[in-house]
Amino acid sequence: MPPKKTLSFQSFEENQPNERITSISRVKPVFENENLKYVFVSGGVISGLGKGIAAASLAMLLKNHGLKVTSVKVDMYLNIDAGTIRPQEHGEVFVTTDGEETDQDIGHYERFLGEKLCQENYITTGQIYQEVIRKERSFEYDGEDVEAIPHVTDEIIRRVNLAAAKNKAEVVIVELGGTAGELQNGLFFEANRILKLRKPDSVVHIHVVYVPFIQSLGELKSKPAQTSVRILNSMGIQPDFLVARAEKNIDQRRLERLAVFCNVHPEDIINAPDLESIYDEPGVFAKQHFSQKIARKLGLPATEPDLTAWHKLTESIKNTNRTLKIAVVGKYFATGDYTLCDSYVSVVEALKHAGWALGAKASLSWIDSEKIEKEGMGVLENFAGIVVPGGFGRRGTEGMVAAVEFARTRKVPYLGLCYGMQMAAVEFARHILKHPGANSTEIDDTTPDPIIHIMPDQEKKLLQKDYGGTMRLGGWLAQIKNGTLAERCYLVKADQGYYYINRENSVLIVEERHRHRFEFNNKYLEEFEKSGFTASGTSPEGQLVEVMELKDHPFFLGTQFHPEFQSQPLKPHPLFLGFISACLRN
Repeated sequence: MPPKKTLSFQSFEENQPNERITSISRVKPVFENENLKYVFVSGGVISGLGKGIAAASLAMLLKNHGLKVTSVKVDMYLNIDAGTIRPQEHGEVFVTTDGEETDQDIGHYERFLGEKLCQENYITTGQIYQEVIRKERSFEYDGEDVEAIPHVTDEIIRRVNLAAAKNKAEVVIVELGGTAGELQNGLFFEANRILKLRKPDSVVHIHVVYVPFIQSLGELKSKPAQTSVRILNSMGIQPDFLVARAEKNIDQRRLERLAVFCNVHPEDIINAPDLESIYDEPGVFAKQHFSQKIARKLGLPATEPDLTAWHKLTESIKNTNRTLKIAVVGKYFATGDYTLCDSYVSVVEALKHAGWALGAKASLSWIDSEKIEKEGMGVLENFAGIVVPGGFGRRGTEGMVAAVEFARTRKVPYLGLCYGMQMAAVEFARHILKHPGANSTEIDDTTPDPIIHIMPDQEKKLLQKDYGGTMRLGGWLAQIKNGTLAERCYLVKADQGYYYINRENSVLIVEERHRHRFEFNNKYLEEFEKSGFTASGTSPEGQLVEVMELKDHPFFLGTQFHPEFQSQPLKPHPLFLGFISACLRN
């Protein structure tokens, strides 16, 4: 084991729970930075075109010009945050260090920028209306009749400026959720138009358009893109750039038609073909000098971005031939007749990051836990490792418990994330500690052995139906016990700031992100540890179990927190590295 190092980790000092901002609306008004530059990214025709990856790629490129960049995601929903939306409906809920439940695109921004973002980087229609109504009730509009324009649009602009100020940004990239022409996002496009009118040399608009390939015709069709731009024009916005999403690069004929009918110079139409990896997109944009073109329109230095480390990453991805079969056992895959992985985006990316760093491609299979309940554990045969990610509620939990039993008894590397740790504890209690009725009170509130139970403060909130933004959220400190598997994993990455050593007692301290209401019941901890399932990580005061691991197993570890939220392509999370290493040995 390498020697412990004392590291400086300033964010731990800055993000103590009692110092967190609890309401964006209470932040003092932000005075507009006259030098701030804005890049708006919108989409047309269909959702899911890749606006988020385009915005994240541009943020990374502009950052590598030497600029200070931040990214903002605008969700058009009336929800205050993403925390109460079903994962199948909206995809993964990504949690920031300061405890905001956000859209999954915030996770992409963090991974591409290599920076931690905050609650100010996420805006919803609900937040905007809530603040406008609060101001009206507080007589902050001095008796004026409150209207969509200018009051709602000014609040939108204020929030964008607030995000830029909080992140000390020179350039703020704003992704407008949804598609052009939807009723619910019109005011955000209007705010974009007004800002462009006020600061014509400081605002650039990028429109991501769809250029479908029609198999029966054998050609790409440009009409959907043309229609989308016409809709944008009808709102008073002329895009400066088009990003053409298609199966492959658009040809010269389509390029010319888009240029003429969308009123965009041919050199300002950027190809964005389907790619093997989302991490290839910055390189595709760089070859077309996209970020330099944006910089010139904004009056910024158009230097060549330094992509040395990024190119090394993408080359390693392409040259990796070894494949690892990993089973991800969850219950948020199905939507209608289709199976999606959006509910677990950060888990997927974290597994990929660790695999690439170790010379392997993680080939993931989505195993619905309800399928295990119906068909048995045989569906888990021939996998190098098993992951059970986060979740809520009763449905599919017996399938998760069965997956845990399979991994434990068959010595298959296992990583349990939040719910996955809790289900591991339930399985161990039933089959090793001989508590056959053991369960979580979230699943069975009459269980004779509540191995997992609700946190006292959370129980009060649920009784009051106080659901939104009230879980144990964001970055919290945990101490990792000496000589444990968890400690060995973290110490592998001594130079990447995932932990620091407490000088007083030489204990390793980590900050990880949480999203849960239930916890391990310490009443059973001594019994667990005597039988070989130990708490290798706890909250600093020792009250809450944060990490559990099984002795005499190749790799069997569960976390109450979500390490996937901090993994980055250039900085894989150490717990995922440890898991993938064990899978490779397996």
